[in-house]
Amino acid sequence: MIDEPYLEGVKVLDFTQYLAGPSCTRLLVELGAEVIKVEMAPWGDPTRAGVPRRNRRAGGFIQQNRGKRSLCVDLLRPEGVELVQELVAHVDVLVENYSHGVMARRGMDFETLSKLNPRLIYASVSGFGQSGPLKHKTSFDFIAQAYAGVMHMTGDPDGAPTFVGIGVGDTNAGVHAFAGIGYALYRRDRTGKGMHIDVSMVDALFHMQETAVHAVSMTDGEFVPLRQGRHYQPLSPAGTFKAPQGWIVILCTQGQVGYLWEAMGRPELAEHEHFRSNGGRVEHRDELTELIEAWMATFDTDDEVIAVLERHRVPCGPVLSPADALDHPYFLERNMVREVHDERAGTFKIPGFPIKFSDRGPDPDLRTANLGEDNHAVLGELLGYDRATIAALEQAGVIAGKDR
Repeated sequence: MIDEPYLEGVKVLDFTQYLAGPSCTRLLVELGAEVIKVEMAPWGDPTRAGVPRRNRRAGGFIQQNRGKRSLCVDLLRPEGVELVQELVAHVDVLVENYSHGVMARRGMDFETLSKLNPRLIYASVSGFGQSGPLKHKTSFDFIAQAYAGVMHMTGDPDGAPTFVGIGVGDTNAGVHAFAGIGYALYRRDRTGKGMHIDVSMVDALFHMQETAVHAVSMTDGEFVPLRQGRHYQPLSPAGTFKAPQGWIVILCTQGQVGYLWEAMGRPELAEHEHFRSNGGRVEHRDELTELIEAWMATFDTDDEVIAVLERHRVPCGPVLSPADALDHPYFLERNMVREVHDERAGTFKIPGFPIKFSDRGPDPDLRTANLGEDNHAVLGELLGYDRATIAALEQAGVIAGKDR
């Protein structure tokens, strides 16, 4: 195991807020990058005021921004923009998730900044991307889910489209940007050239459509993508089944469904005319669901059902709430529930780092900066500003800070 962080020495200017951008730079800082979060004066990232909050510190802000240095600048003033342009020459990566055109209006677009630093890797995360007819639309996670067909595929078939109950569009786009930055750094090592990375929340979500797009195209529209409720449209059994205490997911391919018959003590179902093929099981899904749920009802607990299914190698799992995961052995063993301490908010748990490297050391001990806490350090280290110059910028309101 090595102690050297993977991205040691990589400097990142982070012009992100809310979730999509910060979820990208969160991963970069976990791998050792020096991330300078440039926050808009006077209030900074709006999630600093989110809930729940302890002692004026929001849990969501801590989760996404631990380990980042905070530089608070008034980007509406020419002096603030000049300050950022001066910093660009000293960094490797810039990440922003403003609406299309905002950075250009401020003189901080890729075309402008790449002239100051040709090696700059500039990543833009937005709802609809930097090109195309919808690039100017304001977007949030649910809007991206709607455009990408995710909501159309989620919910009861006879009900309204439903959004996925987590920030899947934001975080998915952030992870795509994280991956793009890694490959851009690799390419720059070979060519010496920077680049602009354009990640759209809609594109990243649409990329996740595993069946609906090609099935419509290949069948000339005969296949109709539809909200599936609690069962998976192309396959049966595949979905959520009512168990003694909660819900259990089962998904069996043609090669695995025999394991389910064995687990249920019903081997004769393999020859039942309704259940011999996947097509028959899909057509008679309700009948099969009743049989499976009646069998589950003979047990006292969900754990007993899962134990039998797993003993017969039936792909299955309980439907857990995020609260269930906090003490679940899987999440604890995989370090996906991480206990962190904040000097203001105290100790609480957050999701862990999702990628496991064979030689990565222990998780870094990161702290959350107050707004503008690193103004002096960043401007002094990177630009060589003395205390008097920095104090003058503070006095003029070009940079700011708050104890929160």
